[in-house]
Amino acid sequence: MSKLKCTIVGATGYTGGELLRILSFHPHAEVTQITSRSRMGEYAHAAHPNLRGVSALQFIRPEDAQPCDVVFLCLPHGEASAQIERWAGLAERIIDLSADFRLRNLAAYKRWYGHDHPAPHWVERFVYGLPELTREQLKGARYASGVGCNATATNLALLPLVKAGLIDWSLPIVADVKVGSSEGGAESSPASHHPERSGAVRSYAPAGHRHTAEVEQMIVQVRQANQVDVDNLTNFTHLHMSVTSIEMVRGVLATVHVFLKQPVQEKALWKAFRDGYKNEPFVRLVKSSAGIFRAPEPKILAGSNWADVGFALSEDGRKATLLCAIDNLMKGAAGSAVQCLNVMMGWDERAGLEFPGLHP
Repeated sequence: MSKLKCTIVGATGYTGGELLRILSFHPHAEVTQITSRSRMGEYAHAAHPNLRGVSALQFIRPEDAQPCDVVFLCLPHGEASAQIERWAGLAERIIDLSADFRLRNLAAYKRWYGHDHPAPHWVERFVYGLPELTREQLKGARYASGVGCNATATNLALLPLVKAGLIDWSLPIVADVKVGSSEGGAESSPASHHPERSGAVRSYAPAGHRHTAEVEQMIVQVRQANQVDVDNLTNFTHLHMSVTSIEMVRGVLATVHVFLKQPVQEKALWKAFRDGYKNEPFVRLVKSSAGIFRAPEPKILAGSNWADVGFALSEDGRKATLLCAIDNLMKGAAGSAVQCLNVMMGWDERAGLEFPGLHP
């Protein structure tokens, strides 16, 4: 059987490189075109030296891309939605890794991105690309959005307790997210200059991070689907996210603080997490009483599509601290995109994504 032919548009960035790495070893898909205006004519390994000897593809202009089966869009915010008609005419399926089609609510999009959506009639055609949340909708879908890496870690930390109906929605939810430098992308800036970046603990979004909108969207969607505390859903504004850059290249660690409706014992949280993730191929519950890695740790997830989740409960049983660690370039971007492709095509969800990460 011939492999599905894929094009990566905007392939010089980190997520484009990760897609090319993953799909180079995928049993059912192959990359046949990679585009870049800045590196047109150069080989893939000029931008992604780890792929020397793996891919012989050369970058072409986006305008020269030929029809294919799937297009992965790795473009700056706003470019995918501005060009969506062109890419839809080139391929039957599109997976957009930008933020252009993540939010279903157009008013929320305008609030968080500061302008009206450029292609509002396309928004409902896209399925939010987090299989743990939207697997059924992704099956057979033609269009999937990307996911925000900070939103993904926060969503996966929260999801079991939202489903279980344990959270007190009258009180705030606080998400403290720590991230690595690769979240800033492949382009250099004064903030990424080594003397400025090395050793930094930089709170670059202490309030108002755009990924907050994706978490709010998840909370409303899951509460509606599970009929959990459905009163006043449209006015849910109790989520507060802070994002801090730390001395790490890859990785996200979300530490999410929630208050519970009533005091619970730890076994209630064990049950919520086990019920929520018992059938998930890429989510692991990490909670041990001893050892270095007794809680989720992004370091050991580098290059993998795993999400490690965990929790702690306050002594009075009223406050839960929820944890999720991911690789921002994988489960937070390219890995989830390929996982979406697998679900869309009806393949084994783990295809091409079985690399376990590295230790040490």
